[in-house]
Amino acid sequence: MFGTLSDIYGRRAMVIAALSLFVMGSILCAVAPNMPVLILARGLQGLGGGGIMPIVQTVISDLISPRERGQYQAYFSGVWVAAGIGGPILGGVFAEHLHWSMIFWINVPLSLAALGLLLPKMGKIPTFHRRRKVDWLGGVLLMASAVVVMLVLTWGGNRYLWLSPTITAMMGASLALALAFVWHAGRAEEPFLPLSLIGGRVVPYAILAGSCALGAMVGLTVHLPLYYEVVYHLSASEAGLALIPLAAISTAGAAIAGRTMAHAKHYKRVAIVGDACAALAGMALALVALPLWALLVLLSIFSLGLGTTFPVTVVSIQNAVARWQVGTVTGAMNFFRALMSSFAVAAFSAILLMALGADISLGGEHRGPVNSIGGADMITAFSYVFGAAAVLLACATLCMILMEEKPLAGPATRVEMAE
Repeated sequence: MFGTLSDIYGRRAMVIAALSLFVMGSILCAVAPNMPVLILARGLQGLGGGGIMPIVQTVISDLISPRERGQYQAYFSGVWVAAGIGGPILGGVFAEHLHWSMIFWINVPLSLAALGLLLPKMGKIPTFHRRRKVDWLGGVLLMASAVVVMLVLTWGGNRYLWLSPTITAMMGASLALALAFVWHAGRAEEPFLPLSLIGGRVVPYAILAGSCALGAMVGLTVHLPLYYEVVYHLSASEAGLALIPLAAISTAGAAIAGRTMAHAKHYKRVAIVGDACAALAGMALALVALPLWALLVLLSIFSLGLGTTFPVTVVSIQNAVARWQVGTVTGAMNFFRALMSSFAVAAFSAILLMALGADISLGGEHRGPVNSIGGADMITAFSYVFGAAAVLLACATLCMILMEEKPLAGPATRVEMAE
């Protein structure tokens, strides 16, 4: 929602609103007296936190030309990796040595520092937003549909059977809400998310490619610790460290793609090659049982190739729409990526449950039955998970091939001038 609102009310107002909601939610989480209050406060925190990324990505698009923007998207990947690695470590220190509420209190000084850095500079940002009527009904329909989908992916196969009446009814409700959104968007004078904006030969392919890449990465990140613990007998902390190649090396792939976009005319080729290599690495992981060092090498190749997708897709999407629609399309991109990540986690869990036995649980306090599974059985089960990740990257490769490669605005390089 914040991406669209930033196209209407401006980046400054919306980044203040997003960070303010995030701070308010964090404080309420820290002082929550019971679980219902904590859950509601987390919702408020998530509402604000979900707006930060698309707004900041849109601010970058306001300041940096498309040709140079890929390098800045690589910086985003670096921050994402640092947070993904450092956050759980810091959270563990807080939970073990301090108080659990510190996990939320730390957000307050960080958010205030971010506001202090941003606000004095925001006045220099070019103005591309355009005031128009806000289609609140369309936004609510889209968000409600997404919330029900998230609940289905969370509860399906866990709290309820996938074919239970509850899950079936929720799927039907989500579909009805989505169809209502499409019907409304087709008739509204100024829809919240114009359907034409996510059409064409660039945006849908770029969104799907980025969503598949992120889904594969998140899905493996969630489930690989179980594989490490059962197959290689690593401790929980060692399993966390073994995730670093998957998370960290994607930053190198993003940096390579960003620099390529700044100099090459056919900029999407780096993502095509990267995704194809990642798909091949995923297939190799699925077909061959490997020692730990070889597994980490293949995961590094997988992550390096996967990382090239993000700068190319983000910049291509933003380059394909009018300047006053960049916030909307950036928000839509993050929305669909989040949905695909949730779907990938649920799909990988379902694959493991089918391969290992539907009477086990993959997490929480009921991990006992999983710990009794032999390494050979876990290797067999994960071969399907790695295969699913390879399929997602193959889909990303195909989308990058089909995506139209529009010229990027920005300073021409000597190579292009020679061509």
